[in-house]
This record gives sequence, structure tokens and C-alpha cells, in this order.
Amino acid sequence: MSRLRVLLCGVLAAAAVAGVSDVPVAAASTLDHFVSAAAADPATTARKLVRRLAGKDPRAAVRADAWVAWADENDDVVFEFLDHGLAAAEQRAAETAAVNADFCRRILATYTAAYAPEVNAAAQRALLGTDSDRDLFVHQGFAAAEQRDRLAREADGSQQEALAEADRQYVRTLATHDPGAQVRAAAAWATRPGATDADIVEFFAYGWATGAELDLEAHRLRDAEQEARWLATVRQLLADAREAERAALEASGELEVQLREAAARAWQRVGAQTGAPRVAWADAAQVARDQAANWAAVAAAAQAATGPDWRAVRDAADPTRAAWAAEQSWAAEQAGFWTGLLAEAVDGETRMRNPAHK
Repeated sequence: MSRLRVLLCGVLAAAAVAGVSDVPVAAASTLDHFVSAAAADPATTARKLVRRLAGKDPRAAVRADAWVAWADENDDVVFEFLDHGLAAAEQRAAETAAVNADFCRRILATYTAAYAPEVNAAAQRALLGTDSDRDLFVHQGFAAAEQRDRLAREADGSQQEALAEADRQYVRTLATHDPGAQVRAAAAWATRPGATDADIVEFFAYGWATGAELDLEAHRLRDAEQEARWLATVRQLLADAREAERAALEASGELEVQLREAAARAWQRVGAQTGAPRVAWADAAQVARDQAANWAAVAAAAQAATGPDWRAVRDAADPTRAAWAAEQSWAAEQAGFWTGLLAEAVDGETRMRNPAHK
């Protein structure tokens, strides 16, 4: 991701015009109303985004830095994190040690002790161990533990014997119709030419949950990165527009006419900046809505199934549905912010083009 660059505290050149000394009473009244009625607050939205990164970002380095920024009462610290600190944290997270630790945590979340005891135990030991332990687990231990679990399931035989043709067909359907790209890929692998029932058992045991977690993470990362860029841009545009309006309201005569036009254009630029975010958050809400509905259907199918292979899915389905429902609410909240900002921009442009408008 490219670094976010923002020049803070910019003002329009028109606002620097000297020689304006008297402020008309009506203009001062309008100015007071304008200052008190400003609706959009990028600082609040930025704090919400940073708080979300602190709690939900899958990378430990990003979560740690986001917590520090969010805990600081100075909004500039929050903006500095989004503008520069986020990129730095992402770079650190890409380093080997952080990647390995995140890998261990993901494995623990998706390879449960009930259905993959060897992998779960090995991941737990690695996570509690040293950087060398985690590196060894990633490069050797994980595959070895996965093989031990597979051999144990094959020796037991009960899960493969319990597979019904309906189960196989369900996985084939997921390979082409699941809304998540990672789940589709996992299902396609389990039903590839030459695959066996053991592959389908593994898909039920952990492949489905792993793909679902990766789909959720990808959704969150994409949305957060986009929102950080949009906020960085609109924050400066909003500051420019408010300062331009303030300058116009303090002027009179021909100068006021010129400054009002400049302020109207500034508000117009703010409104234009809301277009992409409003569309993107509406799309994100729809993706989350579709995923929540999909996982509600998976939960129902898991509850109705009697075979042992569905037990792992039954455990994962409702939490995954709830996570996507929360994503839908978050997307709606962000869309509301950008819609509100558009309304403020339209109102600001109207005020500047029509002095009688209050």
C-alpha cells in the first residue's frame, strides 16, 4: 500500500486577503451558526477506524500501534497513525517473526482441538515458544502435525464412512457458488480430480473454517485501507472549505462575492470526494449481507445434518454469521458518515451561492 500523504492546516489563498476589518452583524450571526452546526467530524470517524484496526486487524504489529494511537487524546496522533504509522506497522508486520506468529494464531482459530488435535497442540506450543519455534512450525511442524491428524482420521475411518453423497455435492456446490473466494478455493481443492473422501473430511474439519476466516480478513483489510485513504483526502478538503466559508462571511462587497464563489467550489470538491466512498461502502454492506445470509443457511444445514463431519461446521457457522452481520452494521455506519458529509457539502455550497440561505 502506498504511503498516505497529507498536508495539514492548508487554507485557501483568498482567506489571506488583508484589509477586512468590519464584520457585518448578519454575517457574524451566520458564522456562529456555521461553526456550531458543522456536522461532519473526520476525527471521530478516524478514531473509530483506528479502534477497529486495534481490535480486528489480523496483524499483531498493526493492532499494537493502533491501540497506542487510539488511546492518545490528541487527534493529531490518530491522524498521524493513519497517514504514516499504519504503513510503517504494515511493513513491520510483513517481517518473518510477525508473519509466523499471525500464522500460528490463524491455525489455532481454525484447526480446533476437537477436529485437528495434533495441529492445534503444535500451534499452541509454537505460539508460546520462541521465534525459532514459530519458524520451525511454519516450515515443518504444521505439515507434520497435519499429516498425523490425517492418519489418525484415516485409521479411525468413521468420518469418511459417514460421508454421504449429499455432503460431497454440498462441497461441490460451494466450489462454484459460495460468496467467499477463499471458501470456493478450499472447496474446489477438496473436490478436484483425483481428490478422495479424506480431502472432503479435511474440508469439513478445518478447510471450510480457514477459508471463511481468510475471506473475512480480506474484506476487513480492503475496507480499512480504502477508508484511511479517503479520510486523509477529505480531511484537507473539508478544512479548506470551512476556512474558505469563514473568510467569505468575514468579507463584504466585491471581495465577498469572489470569496463566496471560491468557498462554493471548495464545498463542491468535498461533495465530489464522497462519491467513491458512498458507493464502496454500499457494496461492502451488500457483500456482508450476502455472507451473513449464506452463513445462516450453512448453520441451518449443519443443524439438520447428522453426520460427524458437520460438527466442526456447526461450531463455526453461527460465529461467522455474526461476524458478517457486524461487518454489515459497520459498513452502514461508514456509509452514513459519507452521506452526512455530502449533505453538509451540498448545504455549504448552497449557503455560499445563495446568501439568503440559512
